[in-house]
Amino acid sequence: MQRFYVETLGCPKNDVDSDKLVGALVADGMEATDDASAADLVVVNTCAFIDSARRESVDAILALDDRRRSGSRLVVTGCMAERYGDELAEALPEVDQVAGFGQAFVVAPARRDGTERPAAPSTPGRTLIPVTSVPLPEFDLLNLPRPRSAVPWAYVKIAEGCDRSCGFCAIPSFRGPQRSRDVAAILTEVEETGAREIVLVAQDLASYGKDRPDELGAGSIVPLVDAVADAVDRVRLLYLYPSDLSDALIDSICATGVPYFDLSLQHVSKPLLRRMRRWGDGERFARRIDDIRRREPAAAFRSNFIVGYPGETEEDHDQLLAFVERAQLDWCGFFAYSDEDGTHAAGLDSHVADGLVRERLAELRELQDEITAERRDALIGETVEVLVDTVGVGRSHREAPEIDGIVHLPHDLEAGEIASVEVVDALGPDLVAAGVGPESLDDDVATGAAVG
Repeated sequence: MQRFYVETLGCPKNDVDSDKLVGALVADGMEATDDASAADLVVVNTCAFIDSARRESVDAILALDDRRRSGSRLVVTGCMAERYGDELAEALPEVDQVAGFGQAFVVAPARRDGTERPAAPSTPGRTLIPVTSVPLPEFDLLNLPRPRSAVPWAYVKIAEGCDRSCGFCAIPSFRGPQRSRDVAAILTEVEETGAREIVLVAQDLASYGKDRPDELGAGSIVPLVDAVADAVDRVRLLYLYPSDLSDALIDSICATGVPYFDLSLQHVSKPLLRRMRRWGDGERFARRIDDIRRREPAAAFRSNFIVGYPGETEEDHDQLLAFVERAQLDWCGFFAYSDEDGTHAAGLDSHVADGLVRERLAELRELQDEITAERRDALIGETVEVLVDTVGVGRSHREAPEIDGIVHLPHDLEAGEIASVEVVDALGPDLVAAGVGPESLDDDVATGAAVG
């Protein structure tokens, strides 16, 4: 039996795509392996959101080329393949195939006598498939089957593409316009995962249904969240555009028992946000956060901010610092602006010097680290309900998987179990539950090496 290995880079939406690819490859009779050197097919699902993500993707491709065995095929897919297909194929002759979204992989299996088949004929030597951007893939990854989740949570993508025109973002140019899935298909996938927590993701989550006004329509995210909440123990939403955070959606999220709000704010200066082609300002955002906290004092908040967008002034930066101090968000990510070909921002003047961007990033991260640590310390003595991801590690409603901190748990709790535990300590972004002492923690955690 042919074996395959998949490495995924980037955001949770890429994780979903990889799950769908795994499901398709298994359905084609292949077997997954965790060892790239033992695979007949090595797949890298790449990220192209910012320059650092692209560099990480290229590094991963080259590292896997070094590790793979002779005769295997190295395939690059995902956002980089879709956006830079021709250039990528030319720049990386190590790669056997560059496949955009939904393109079938060419697998050259070994002959029955054990010798290797030559590369599939297309071009001399390695097979390289130039990819051009198209609005829709040849088959839609959204509706492919997926394997059962190996952990008690799973990402489920409810839509693909985006209809917004944010000045810094190239995603709509290669992911295409928004395409919302059928509710029935989403619920079927939720059941297929076997997970106790479902994390709903999309490029523009709260706009679910707007592209299908006759069947779904604006506001369809609310009944969808309610339907998923009826099917599983926990529902979490990632990436909410602030203008679509309606009262009905807030109430629905709070009713799930996971009052976790991942708000895509990007900045708070009104002039800079308009330059970004985005809605809102810091005062509006702060009022909305205050309103949610009045409804649900235990609500947790995450957001991301771009630092150094063209035209960002010291006043803009000071407004962002003041907002971070006022909002007291549980989690924040700060990212340096990156020029992206084809975006509105790439043609703007008044770029911020790299050194100044680094200074602003350091100032914001230091402030947020203090806030996060204080908010985690404040939970000591509280009883929280956790989902056990693996033995010794779990999460309450305040922690999204793979993104935020964790809760160190007594080792007698089994994976997949939901339990109430008492928080007895905080280690930076992580919490420690009753019954967990230094002797039962991993060495790096016990010595403080893993504290962020």
